[in-house]
Amino acid sequence: MAAECRLVCDTFGVYHTLTHTIKDRDPFPVQEDLLLWMSVPAGGPQPGAGPSRVDMEVTRNESQLFRAEFGRAITEMGTACQRMRSDCTKRLDQRVRDIQFRSKDLEWKLEEITGEVDVLLKMSGRLAKALEACGETLRVTGVCLEERSVLELVDQRRDSAVISHPPCRKHSSPSPSAACRMKRLPSERRHDEVDEELFREREVAMAVGFLLQRVEQQIAEQIRLNRSVQQLLVQDLQDKVKAENIDDSCASMTLRSIADQMPENILPSVAVTPEQWETTCGLNLAHAEQQMADSLHLRARAESVLERTATDVGNQVQATAAALQRNILELKSARSQMGDELAKVLYEFASQQRASEDLLGAVAENQGELRLARARLAVRRQRPSKEQCHDPAQSELLAEVQQLRAHIDRLREARVQSEEEQRALVRCQRELQENMEVKTSSLAIDEVVCARHREPLVIHRF
Repeated sequence: MAAECRLVCDTFGVYHTLTHTIKDRDPFPVQEDLLLWMSVPAGGPQPGAGPSRVDMEVTRNESQLFRAEFGRAITEMGTACQRMRSDCTKRLDQRVRDIQFRSKDLEWKLEEITGEVDVLLKMSGRLAKALEACGETLRVTGVCLEERSVLELVDQRRDSAVISHPPCRKHSSPSPSAACRMKRLPSERRHDEVDEELFREREVAMAVGFLLQRVEQQIAEQIRLNRSVQQLLVQDLQDKVKAENIDDSCASMTLRSIADQMPENILPSVAVTPEQWETTCGLNLAHAEQQMADSLHLRARAESVLERTATDVGNQVQATAAALQRNILELKSARSQMGDELAKVLYEFASQQRASEDLLGAVAENQGELRLARARLAVRRQRPSKEQCHDPAQSELLAEVQQLRAHIDRLREARVQSEEEQRALVRCQRELQENMEVKTSSLAIDEVVCARHREPLVIHRF
């Protein structure tokens, strides 16, 4: 009997402790009438009195009732624990799905921004090639200007261009074969249409180089911003993957899996609220979207700049080539005309030489006639004094002498004039020859030297 009473008391103590523990941990309903029933009744057996049969029957009934109520409480507590574990598992699964949804958004956006970085890197390479081609165009233009332009004019244009435009990257100094058109003779050092087109080409190339440099710098800055967003998304994605793995492992935990791994102290969560978590994810995605939109806009602008600059430089290069070709044709035509004129001058000079020789022969012939007339007069002076009358023969001889002298004087004057004409023709010949040499030199500069420098100049659309 004493052993049964101790068992009931011990069992009551355990049940009382468990009941208070459950009340502290989870507010599921506890039978208040059971607690009242478990208290000692006021009319119970008194100390010192022997146990009666009725008391033992009451005690046994009370023990049976206690066991029944205790079993029911255990069943209810087990059901509540299973329900709470199931609810917590569902919450964890839902949280994992939310993280997976956000992770997919981050992965998609990360893949998009990574692809955009690669595209911008390719665009930067295209801009670098365009800048290199622009620098080559500027170098060739500078060479041609120094080859054929007046030095003072080149220096003035260079100074004004340097002030208004920064130098294009990779613009090298003129080659040692430069100053072709500067090697033209002074008479050919004029500011013509080709020089105008070359100066315009130089200004266009420098403006294009400046614009390409600025766009390339903007592309580099956008690449830096995209990589910053990329790093932010990678870090956020790593954190979410880690949180997903942790929550997934929590959802798969069982009583057997944790064993003795329960921590002694469970610290309260100090992270963000679900609303703050959603806001942070949204801000990261919005920042990535903004950078993506800026990147697409900048890439479209870079494409437009590449297309427009290639068109502008190509048109100007074609205009310069056309002006150079026209100048070459003009030089050839002028040289051909000078050649024809030189042939005419040489022919006229030869004719003048023959005329001068004819005049010299005529002078000699007239001098012979004059000597003959004078000899006749001299012989007639030997006539007797009475016979020296001024007869018609004498008059004719004197007139003949006068006429012959006049003829000889005119012939000598004509010969002097012929010699003057020959000297003038010689001067024309020398001038034509010099001009032809000048045209030939200018033609060689424009057609050979400048064309050799400009021949590999091809405008690519990068």
